[in-house]
Amino acid sequence: MDIVRRDFDPAESHPSMIYSLLTATVVPRPIAWVSSRSAGGIDNLAPHSFFTVACARPPIVQFTSVGHKDSLRNVNETGEFVVNLAPEPLFEQVNATGTNYPAGISEFEAVGIEREPSRRVAPWRVAESPVAIECRLNRTVELGDSTIVLGDVVHIAVSEGVLDLSRPERPHPRIEALRPLARLGRDEWALIGEVRRIKRVPYEAPTDQ
Repeated sequence: MDIVRRDFDPAESHPSMIYSLLTATVVPRPIAWVSSRSAGGIDNLAPHSFFTVACARPPIVQFTSVGHKDSLRNVNETGEFVVNLAPEPLFEQVNATGTNYPAGISEFEAVGIEREPSRRVAPWRVAESPVAIECRLNRTVELGDSTIVLGDVVHIAVSEGVLDLSRPERPHPRIEALRPLARLGRDEWALIGEVRRIKRVPYEAPTDQ
């Protein structure tokens, strides 16, 4: 069956149109719930849905600030931040921290989010988040209206309640226990839903007959 397509040229389309198309198509997107602290000691907490692992060895994560937001300013000032996993039970709180509060207001206090001290960096961790990734700034990369923030992972704190400990030498987070939120387009969010598992198929070189 033929598919009728509509074409969009970024050079000829309004940027908000392309943004909407991309954020509704590149889905689901994990959320970096970034806690940071300004040079003046004001704590900030904000969700960023352009987020991924940038490197495994050494471990580096990245999130993108679309525009010059408080998270980016704080990271540039202090060189530290924490990526807290955004779990389903805190759905409304995660969304509320996306409000454009003035720079002098801490989202922790405004939204009523419990915090706990980090191990290696100054910014607080979200106490109810099952995983916190403590980072020090590696570098930033400016691209148009956005800035990619790359952070060296210096510590990872995981709640024991979400770990599969059947192999004690290699504990593994259970996705059903993490219950991470994900962003879609517009005001749409996604939950984990059905989880399917399949092993990778190894390549086997043909043998001479």
